[in-house]
Amino acid sequence: MGRSSGLKMRLILGVIMAVIALISYYGKTQENPLTGESQQVGMSPEQEVAMGLQSAPQMAQEYGGLYPDNDIQRQIKTVGNRIVTSFNQVLAARGIENPYRFDFHVLRDDRTVNAFALPGGQIFITAGLLSRLSTEDQLAGVLGHEVGHVVHRHSAQQMAQSAFFQGLAGAATAASGSYGTSEIANYVAQVKMMKFGRDDELESDEFGVNYMMDAGYNAEAMIQVMEILAEAGGGEMDRDEFMSSHPSPSNRIGKIKEHIENYRAR
Repeated sequence: MGRSSGLKMRLILGVIMAVIALISYYGKTQENPLTGESQQVGMSPEQEVAMGLQSAPQMAQEYGGLYPDNDIQRQIKTVGNRIVTSFNQVLAARGIENPYRFDFHVLRDDRTVNAFALPGGQIFITAGLLSRLSTEDQLAGVLGHEVGHVVHRHSAQQMAQSAFFQGLAGAATAASGSYGTSEIANYVAQVKMMKFGRDDELESDEFGVNYMMDAGYNAEAMIQVMEILAEAGGGEMDRDEFMSSHPSPSNRIGKIKEHIENYRAR
């Protein structure tokens, strides 16, 4: 009787924790002011900007600081700002003001092949990736993709998703009282978050294609960027996506070609 009572209490506790996680997650629903999409995000655009500005110096330090060439830094800012200006013109025609503060930086790290965006508009590219790019169009593809992450609020969205799935994993553990169940729940949450990550990458690719073309860049360069990234990652174009946060390069290239065709048909 005691064992049955204990199981019942654990199940009740697990259900309560799961309901709290659901209410908390869907209570964060906002309309993206730039895209109009409904998202679960637990902060305002102004808070995203503040978080990005606060985090930027530490993130730069982790990659050896900023690249010590002001001319290179200005060139990167020029390309990035050209894409942002094109996007802002579209927003202005709709009577919308962009709340994000974009800035573009080259990091000193010449071994890591990477680019990333912080919430609110701070965007970084490593010297290791920049050295592999041969055209301004390729650079525009990289930076346009990262601008897409900011505009679609992917970082803030993933923070809310992470808290939600951690809550569900905790509920499963409380209901079962089993560490093994906890491990399984955490694994499922991890796989689910990786799927969200792949979707975000594809969405940012689409944004990058549209707005680099609006800014006068050659969007086919995005395909070249995917080939460069595949080469840097070992040359696999069709790797298994199941336990990966990024789609395979061949998948991304196929989608990019579709976006280019759709854009030209408009």
